Amino acid sequence: MSGERARELPVLHGERVTLRPLTEADLDRLVVLLADPSVRRWWGTVDGPEALREDLRHDGGAFAIRVEKVTAGWLGVVEENEPDYRHAALDIALGPEHQDRGLGPEALRTVIRWLVRERGHHRFTIDPAVANERAIRAYAAVGFKPVGVLRRYERGPDGTWEDGLLMDLLAEELR
Repeated sequence: MSGERARELPVLHGERVTLRPLTEADLDRLVVLLADPSVRRWWGTVDGPEALREDLRHDGGAFAIRVEKVTAGWLGVVEENEPDYRHAALDIALGPEHQDRGLGPEALRTVIRWLVRERGHHRFTIDPAVANERAIRAYAAVGFKPVGVLRRYERGPDGTWEDGLLMDLLAEELR
């Protein structure tokens, strides 16, 4: 998503989640959520809170995931708008108290429906760590399918290189 298009992000409503454009006010809460070991393990290396804030601002576009008026997580979107390669890549993180409740899949479904309807996308990618079984199950519940393993794809918090799993979803496969 270009900077101009990122500013055009709407507020999106699911059954239990609300996605709204990320604001500076969300960043302190998200830094705390992402510091939790259940989230930090999958976030890669970050050089302190300010670097994390910058990462969360996300050049593509970012939503705060809100549950019952509380910032529960973050959802990033990068749109490839080149007509021959058009698709959107997604990334998501939820705080520990909001995990294992189906909120991540609901947030993904909500943004995917909007990206199909309003932005004209037909294909989506997401790339969890191979070892992140919880995330892989959640993405499969939305309809994402494994494409292949990206070897030594991302550096983990301990500095070792970890494999990633590339998953994709076609609009008609959304569950």
